[in-house]
Amino acid sequence: MAFVSFKKTILRNLVSKPYTRKAEKQFPEGTRGHVENDMDVCVLCGLCSIKCPTHAITVDKAAKTWSIRPMSCIQCRCCVDNCPKKCLSMGVRFQEPGDEKITKTFKQSEKAIAAQEALMKAAKERAAAAAAAKAAAANANGGAANANPAATANTQEKKD
Repeated sequence: MAFVSFKKTILRNLVSKPYTRKAEKQFPEGTRGHVENDMDVCVLCGLCSIKCPTHAITVDKAAKTWSIRPMSCIQCRCCVDNCPKKCLSMGVRFQEPGDEKITKTFKQSEKAIAAQEALMKAAKERAAAAAAAKAAAANANGGAANANPAATANTQEKKD
């Protein structure tokens, strides 16, 4: 009896499509792969290195470099999600295997460094202008405040 039911199964499998599907797992785009950095946008704030659970990312502000150890990265997207400038992204390709651990270092271009310095200079100028305006307003209020005590002193003398 078992042989008859087995024959039925064999015939059905020969004629119909298989019940299983390919074992390849499809990840949504941008969720796996490797971390890519757009160094022209990066301000080297270091939040990515702080948020990285494996400490695979290092940022050197003095040397203007951003480094990652790809074999230590677990592709968790913490660095991508916490980047304030959104210069980090997850690449579509997986990291190429190798026989030794490497560190990939990226240096900011001279153009990006000049642009950041110009932004810092403009911010300092705005801060200095705001401080000067505040000082001028304080002097204007201070002059009126100095005139008011004299006026109040005169009114007190008249009362006496």
